Amino acid sequence: MTAGNERAARALKEILQKPGNRACADCGAPDPEWGSCSLGVFICLGCSGIHRNLPDLGKVKSLSLSRWEDSEVQFMAQNGNEAMKAKYEAAVPVYYYKPTHKDCQVLREQWIKAKYEREEFMEPGKKLTYEEGTRDGMLMKRGRDNGQFLSRRFVLNEREGTLKYYTKYDAKEPKAVIKVDTINASFQPEKIGNPNGLQITYLKDYNTRNIFLYHESGKEIVDWFNSIRAVQLHYLEVAFPGASSVELKPKLTRNFLKEGYMEKTGPRQTEGFKKRWFTLDHRRLMYYKDPLDAFAKGEVFLGHRDHGYSTNAGLPLHTHCNGAWQYGITIVTPDRSFLFTCESESEQQEWLTHFNSIISTVMTPQEYSMEALFRHKH
Repeated sequence: MTAGNERAARALKEILQKPGNRACADCGAPDPEWGSCSLGVFICLGCSGIHRNLPDLGKVKSLSLSRWEDSEVQFMAQNGNEAMKAKYEAAVPVYYYKPTHKDCQVLREQWIKAKYEREEFMEPGKKLTYEEGTRDGMLMKRGRDNGQFLSRRFVLNEREGTLKYYTKYDAKEPKAVIKVDTINASFQPEKIGNPNGLQITYLKDYNTRNIFLYHESGKEIVDWFNSIRAVQLHYLEVAFPGASSVELKPKLTRNFLKEGYMEKTGPRQTEGFKKRWFTLDHRRLMYYKDPLDAFAKGEVFLGHRDHGYSTNAGLPLHTHCNGAWQYGITIVTPDRSFLFTCESESEQQEWLTHFNSIISTVMTPQEYSMEALFRHKH
């Protein structure tokens, strides 16, 4: 390493200690190891790859491996993450989903492009495409019975508070009318087998229904996602007139807490343990035969521990466990116990951590009414 380069490396190390610079400017990953010489921000390896593809803005360098000019080091010192956030994220709307380092590539990529390339969030009051109140377009939707993806027309309407889809572009009647207040949308690239895969989960006659979508264009699918969130926020502002946007934000779409396989037995606990795909969404643990099933085979509501809900490792003493997996979990509800087994101890511990955190959390009025519905239904 030359003397100049050593000096640059030392200077960069110092600049990194400034507030805001110790986490990636775009996804918040700790200890960024790259810098954008064109924007003056510190970023992680994953985001540096996205920056590299931004025309005119994509000059990135490794903090430890690249050769830095003095002028570049000075530029990083003058700018930095906090200053650039104040500029490029001056007016990010409440509904717009800001991805973290745990989110998928397409969300991070479109956030970075919206921020620096399209400069969407620099001036307050700018009308954004997500806020138009309606959205109409074709998305690839997985067939419920045959598993094939076919092009379907989707229409989002803020005034009606609905998302509809039609099997043909010119069809008069929609195949489904989904109320936006029951929708959860989450990106599921691995599960759907497409980098732009989006899962929409909603309630239909109190049953959970899933549809699986994608679009060839990353921008298009992320625009749909944020448009749904914008319409949901509008709906919530009308439904809860006194609530602040900070209070309403957690009610918008969210990632599932955890998904994965466990084995379960039936209510009499004498049947064999069968492998099922589980999705934990807030207080609802749903299970499916296959990850891409349209309807849940069943679900377990997780209330508060003061109301007779508990969860612990292991199975009751005389359980006849004929499944392949050995790491048991018992969930006790006021109505019955549910028995599951996990493939590994780490999986068992991860599920238990989530279950315990949920049953220790105070329930909201909406959750009480959901619990009542649940018990009535079962």
